[in-house]
Amino acid sequence: MRILGIDPGLRTTGFGLVDVDGAELTYVASGTISTIHLEKDQLPARLKVLYEGIREVVARYAPDCASVEIVFVNVNPQSTLLLGQARGAAVTALVSCELAVAEYTALQMKQAVVGYGRADKTQVQEMVRRLLSLPGLPGTDAADALGLAITHAHAAKAMARMTQAKGLGGVQQQTQKAAYKAGRSR
Repeated sequence: MRILGIDPGLRTTGFGLVDVDGAELTYVASGTISTIHLEKDQLPARLKVLYEGIREVVARYAPDCASVEIVFVNVNPQSTLLLGQARGAAVTALVSCELAVAEYTALQMKQAVVGYGRADKTQVQEMVRRLLSLPGLPGTDAADALGLAITHAHAAKAMARMTQAKGLGGVQQQTQKAAYKAGRSR
C-alpha cells in the first residue's frame, strides 16, 4: 500500500509518500508545494496552486490513500481560518482524485512517530529519518507529511487487528452480554 501524507499550510504544504509492506516502511518521495511567490492577498491563487500541486503529486506517485493533518485552533483566529482553507484545498484535491483520506492531529502523529505527543520538529525529523532509513534529515514540512503517512500505516494495521478481533470474538462477546443480562433479570 502506498500512503500520501499531507501537512497543509498556506505558504508551504508538505507531502510525503511511503510504501507499506507488512511491517516494512519504504520511502518513496517527499517535498513541498510552495505559494511564497504569490502575494498574501492572492488567497484564491494560492489555494489553486495547492490544489493543483497535490493533484500533480497524486498523478505522479499513484498513492492508494492519504492522510492529512487536522488543523488546530490557534491563538490567532485569522491564521486558523487561512490554514483551514489551505487544508480544505488539500482535502478537496485528494478526494477529487478518488483517494480515501484519514485525518490525524499533530499530537497523534508525534505520538505515533516519536512516542511523545509534544515532540518538537527536530525530533520528528530525526525519527522519520531513522524509520525510513534516509541519508539525511527531511525538511520540517516534508518530515511532518512523512510522519502523517507513517501514522496512517500504523493506524491501518491497528484497525485491521481490531476488525479481526471483533470478527473472531464478536459472537462470544454477544453471548457473554446475553448471559449477563439473563443473570441480571433473575
